Amino acid sequence: MNLIQAIIEGVIEGVTEFLPVSSTGHMIIASSAMHIEKDAFTKMFEIAIQLGAILSVVVIYWRKFFDFSRWQFYVKLIVAVIPALVLGKLFSDKIDVLLESPLTVGITLLAGGIILLFIDKFFSNNNISSDEKISYPKAFIIGIWQCLAMIPGVSRSAASIIGGMQQKLNRKLAAEFSFYLAVPTMAAATGYKMLKTWKENPEVVTNSQNLKLLAIGNVVAFVVAMLAIKFFITYLQKHGFKLFGWYRIIVGVIVLALIYSGNL
Repeated sequence: MNLIQAIIEGVIEGVTEFLPVSSTGHMIIASSAMHIEKDAFTKMFEIAIQLGAILSVVVIYWRKFFDFSRWQFYVKLIVAVIPALVLGKLFSDKIDVLLESPLTVGITLLAGGIILLFIDKFFSNNNISSDEKISYPKAFIIGIWQCLAMIPGVSRSAASIIGGMQQKLNRKLAAEFSFYLAVPTMAAATGYKMLKTWKENPEVVTNSQNLKLLAIGNVVAFVVAMLAIKFFITYLQKHGFKLFGWYRIIVGVIVLALIYSGNL
């Protein structure tokens, strides 16, 4: 991976992390299109770069994250992240294999797009609009939904938002709770992936060029994600998920066609 490729991946991550279109899926497609070697560093980069985008949530919602008087908020995030910590540990090696598969991404983009076309009708009467009304069991169930995103192409954002709506959260709160949950989830995923890479290939983590590319990718993702979050919340409240559903379907079909033709 070179500097230009790292910047492109950072832009893709920043744009797609909070949209229900799968950031990891898009990065896998982009890395395949740019013929980036699927080595230990690339696999680490595609996970660790998400931390930069996630930190934009802390900046935008800093009042929420640093209001220590509302301790229940932090407990709910801990409860919600438990399923991802457990299943991520159990299926880490299988997830690494899937990260090499554009075919998996193409199929899940297509299937997820079809679901998003109808999701607004499924949950049209949700009335929970405040995170104070999210119970601990609801938070845990949303966390289970989030685990679907361990399959590349599913979209962590989409899975956790749908999980929130299934638990009667309205669209805005479901999206915001998905953003909040992303912080501990991706911080843990990044830390675990870097530690695992360091144990298995210490030269990857200690290489100064690799660290430079990772830092640049994270900075780019952070800046771009700041804009993407504001756009998504505004758009979602007015228009719902249908546009993202059609986008996923179109991209999924293109990816499958490229794979079938031998061009990806």
